[in-house]
Amino acid sequence: MKKTIILGAFASLLMVSCAKDYTCKCTTTGLGVDLTENYPMTGKKKDVTTACEALNENVPGAYTTTCTVQ
Repeated sequence: MKKTIILGAFASLLMVSCAKDYTCKCTTTGLGVDLTENYPMTGKKKDVTTACEALNENVPGAYTTTCTVQ
């Protein structure tokens, strides 16, 4: 019984997502300028993706910023 509980606890620890390092790459185009910037981010991929995509911006007639996780 103890072995089953210990094995179950160990298996559940392996399934937990760990925080990792990612890069959020943002490309801004418009007004005759192309600019690429990289932002280091640490966390779970889902959380990093949400934070990175929040940096997307579109100003009609001016510029567009598109960000993706690398």
